[in-house]
Amino acid sequence: MANISAAMVKDLREKTGAGMLDCKKALDETNGDIEKAIDYLREKGISKAAKKQSRVAAEGVSKIKIDGNNAAVIEVNSETDFVAKNQEFKDFVDYLLDVILNNDVESVEDVLDIEDNGETVNDKLVALTSKIGEKISFRRFRKVVKSNSQIFGTYEHNNGAISSLVIIDGDNNEVAHDIALQAATMAPIAVNRDSVDSEVVEHEKAVIKEQIKNDEKNKGKSDDIIDKMAVGKLNKFFKENCLDEQEFVKDSDLTVGQYAKNNKCSIVDMIRFQTGEGIEKRQENFAEEVAKQMKSA
Repeated sequence: MANISAAMVKDLREKTGAGMLDCKKALDETNGDIEKAIDYLREKGISKAAKKQSRVAAEGVSKIKIDGNNAAVIEVNSETDFVAKNQEFKDFVDYLLDVILNNDVESVEDVLDIEDNGETVNDKLVALTSKIGEKISFRRFRKVVKSNSQIFGTYEHNNGAISSLVIIDGDNNEVAHDIALQAATMAPIAVNRDSVDSEVVEHEKAVIKEQIKNDEKNKGKSDDIIDKMAVGKLNKFFKENCLDEQEFVKDSDLTVGQYAKNNKCSIVDMIRFQTGEGIEKRQENFAEEVAKQMKSA
């Protein structure tokens, strides 16, 4: 077997855009022949898929699957909404959910590294990307387990644009569904105050204090007074962003927590995925795109 140097791997990576490990494997398989390695990556669809990795994939779908006491929520992205409706894309999302539920995995990388019939899940993702012709991105997932005394509540909006899943202590499917609907609609960031990420809380505190200090009415006020004023604004932040404290969409006289308690239930956990959330979508000017195509025609 040829001695594969780092320089050879780097050269192949620059020529194809494929990952370092894929390049190393291609060179191993072709005994260090660069041209054959390029063909190898093309044949496997890897170089074609790699060239798509710089594209923005902000469409796609989020989906929930429940298996007994186990549940998983997933987001898989594509470049266009059209591809997200493709049956092969949908089948791959279902396949990923099965892999997650049937294996001990904690990260996207764990899932992609799983071997299935001689190839990894990542190999299957690369093949699908090459076949469909768009970047396909397995962005995130969460896997949860409930006890026998708990129930799941789910809600999927607009064919997977938003998916929410909650775990409820109690035995009331209507309440579970209502709270999942609330989560989907009002986008809470946590179940309660204690479960809000500490960095988020500290950032919010800092922003609130600066807002107060910058208000002309508060010029000259001591730090102690500003801290007390900030508490009230922070409480408002929690009420707007914690599921337990949000105003219940079906009855504004109640918080979600009160609604659950009135029905002898309590909220244990919540997951909410909004497809494309936080991804900066590519802005395209349709007229400019048409003009470019006419010039190149």
